[in-house]
Amino acid sequence: MTYWTEFDAAAPRTSTVFRRRHAATGNLCMLATLRSDGFPRISPMEPRFFEDRLWIAGMPDTTKFKDLARDPRFCLHTATVDTMVGDGDAKLWGVVRDVQDEELHQRFAEDLFEQTGFDLRGRVFKPFYMAELTGASAVESVNDRLEVTVWKPGQPERVVIKD
Repeated sequence: MTYWTEFDAAAPRTSTVFRRRHAATGNLCMLATLRSDGFPRISPMEPRFFEDRLWIAGMPDTTKFKDLARDPRFCLHTATVDTMVGDGDAKLWGVVRDVQDEELHQRFAEDLFEQTGFDLRGRVFKPFYMAELTGASAVESVNDRLEVTVWKPGQPERVVIKD
């Protein structure tokens, strides 16, 4: 499994597109999980970068977190309304790991408050999911053609050009 810092170094093009689209939408992404009946579920999510990791944290007891507790596989897609993907588009996939570390939770809550004003200080987060990546891709429009960048752990990014 690959954490964000390793992914960022190994796949700079895909990482850049993901960060750009993540920031452009106010951190909004779409999270795909697997329901208990095996069908996919798509949910809005605001993943956060903190201490060199990508965190998928939020309101406890939601169906998306119940899905992840049962099956930790996910896909995270940057939100877009541009069908021509002029500003790019990216997907990350992997598994989550619940990190129960109260000191980490407090540092996260303090950072969240400083960045957004949203106050969760003093709370313990259950669950608190860290993303471990097993693959990623990005799409960019370059010179009137689509360039699809694909990354898998242990391999360099590769670009496929779609005319």
